[in-house]
Amino acid sequence: MNTHRFFLGSYFAIFLIVVIGAFWVSQNSPENPDDGSLVPLTLALDWTPNTNHTGLYVALHEKWYEEDGIALIVLPYGSVSPDVLVGAGKADLGISSTEAVVASSAAGTPVISVAAIIAHNTSSLVVRKDSGITRPSELDGKIYGGYGASYEEAVIGAIIKKDGGKGVFKNVVLDVDAFEALRAKRIDFTWIFDAWQGIQAKREGFLLTSFPIREYGIPDYSTPNIITSPETLEKKKELLRKFIRATARGYEYARTHPRESAQMLIDTASPGTFPDQALVFESQEYLSPLYADSGKPWGVQEKDSWRDYPAFMVDSKSVFDTSGVFVGEIDFDSLYTNELFE
Repeated sequence: MNTHRFFLGSYFAIFLIVVIGAFWVSQNSPENPDDGSLVPLTLALDWTPNTNHTGLYVALHEKWYEEDGIALIVLPYGSVSPDVLVGAGKADLGISSTEAVVASSAAGTPVISVAAIIAHNTSSLVVRKDSGITRPSELDGKIYGGYGASYEEAVIGAIIKKDGGKGVFKNVVLDVDAFEALRAKRIDFTWIFDAWQGIQAKREGFLLTSFPIREYGIPDYSTPNIITSPETLEKKKELLRKFIRATARGYEYARTHPRESAQMLIDTASPGTFPDQALVFESQEYLSPLYADSGKPWGVQEKDSWRDYPAFMVDSKSVFDTSGVFVGEIDFDSLYTNELFE
């Protein structure tokens, strides 16, 4: 028996059972029950729990969702993306990205961003320190280890050109962890989240040279985001307002209590999620001040964030419909809303 295949198949089966069961409960529960019982809301994660999700786990740990009458059901990351689950009505909410929200709109299954988890882009292109590469223009002709997303070539090409290069490189889709591929010199550079992988590399003594995305001509944007569907927003608006209120409490606490919130994330996530707990604490120290700009509330989205970068994606021809045809126009206002904060 292929144990690896059996494990993946079993995990996927469990994931489907969780999703289907949670969906049935969510769809068959009134938004405001008369008996005072909790109303279930399902939220699909975009990856295994990490410090992007801390505010959610703080609110779970402190039972703030329960205070607002919500039983939040966190769906583990699986082979089906949160955008697909939310767009199909199989999850009430999900963790997504600006790129995925734009892509879903173009594909005809729109989702809406209802809150920005991090106010600005905190990702970078990285190379090995010992590669001798010191600027993006030197990435011309190099091998990029990517994830198969349509926007990657457009973003990276623009960064290289901004620094005076031609923007020509080889793009390979990885079947292993990006850091392992970079460590083994199978690739020359990759794209990481500074708050997690960047700190992980530092802890492991893996020396990198970083080129922050937002410093090389790419429009800044908030990411990741919390999403819902237009139908769920209309049907469960008041319940979603309560969810946002509790979630905002979680992230506002994490902004000023990085160590305590990191501990809540560790304690509330499934046992064994964080084999290196020190990574969680270091990541949280880095990320807590970045959830929102100083003096501004967590989660409220800026108009420019949903104009400039989505427009860049459209202009660079990295947005497609279901037939694979470039989409040349998108209603940017339909991609996000701040109404749940009102």
